[in-house]
Amino acid sequence: MAADRNSQRIVIAGASSLLGGELKTLLEESRFAGWDLRLVDEEDAAGTLTEAGGEAAVIHRVDEDTFHGAKYAFVAGSTAFGNACVGPAREAGATVIDFTRATLSDPDATPWFPKIEVLTGKTVARHAKTFNVFSAGGAAAASLALVLQRFGLQRMVAVMFRPVSESGRAGIEELETQTSQLLSFQGVGSAVFGTQAAFSLLPRFAAESRVDLQREGLEIRAEVSAAIANVNEDAKISLNLVHAPVFYGMTFSACADVGEGADVAKLSGALREAGWNVAADGEQAAGPSNVSVAGESQLFLAEPRADLSRAGAWWFWGAADNLRMPAASGIKLAEWLEG
Repeated sequence: MAADRNSQRIVIAGASSLLGGELKTLLEESRFAGWDLRLVDEEDAAGTLTEAGGEAAVIHRVDEDTFHGAKYAFVAGSTAFGNACVGPAREAGATVIDFTRATLSDPDATPWFPKIEVLTGKTVARHAKTFNVFSAGGAAAASLALVLQRFGLQRMVAVMFRPVSESGRAGIEELETQTSQLLSFQGVGSAVFGTQAAFSLLPRFAAESRVDLQREGLEIRAEVSAAIANVNEDAKISLNLVHAPVFYGMTFSACADVGEGADVAKLSGALREAGWNVAADGEQAAGPSNVSVAGESQLFLAEPRADLSRAGAWWFWGAADNLRMPAASGIKLAEWLEG
């Protein structure tokens, strides 16, 4: 079924999620302000009272008519929920803008983050009906790798620090509760992470945790692979995802080996052209942090630093708002599709 080209209806699936709320806020501040926003979510969130367009609104459960007449379907929430929504949205003729990674392995889904066309040299088709919007971590790693391939990238190793908001409100509440309990010398509850997440850097959570860091790390790696496919097959890229005891904001540290001729000015200039906000030396004494990037839609980077022991090796420290950045990216995509 083809959607009405003149339709002004947008469905936000996963509207009660943190990313869903961010999407709703930004849509109301964009060129889509005044469009008909339909808010839907999983069964346990149905009936939640919220606000849309300055008026009271209720989040409904997904049913057979949810996506009927919608021009765009923004799909947030869990991957399982995304899998349940993508098919019906496509059948209804909506353009699917997926944030759940449900379409990550779909050959018909188009990878998306700002500047991907410029960085890959590949044209993004406006007529595509499914787009996979990269997470903040995936966009950062892919964009950095694509910029560095212009400098003869040979290898890049990155460690990404995951905030608990990636686990939704439940993750935020558990970190908040654990912090309070530990400061009061009480035992901690761990329904979400299965272990003490407060005041701890962790490579993985307990076996009974709802969160699989290894799987999420592989998904970020898959985002990077989708972006750099056929661009630089020789570059070796390794990623590791680590739990950080912070509420919001993705940060990362990366070391890359590049060819001769790279210097701070050239690297910084190329990164700025790719949409990064690169601080000049001394401009941000402590570098960008998960706190300093709150509410920002860009990727932020400290000035690149040469490794002191190996020629051609460079260190990068970056940060991004893990909710605002992908939400703004998806809305920028929809605005571009509108022409």
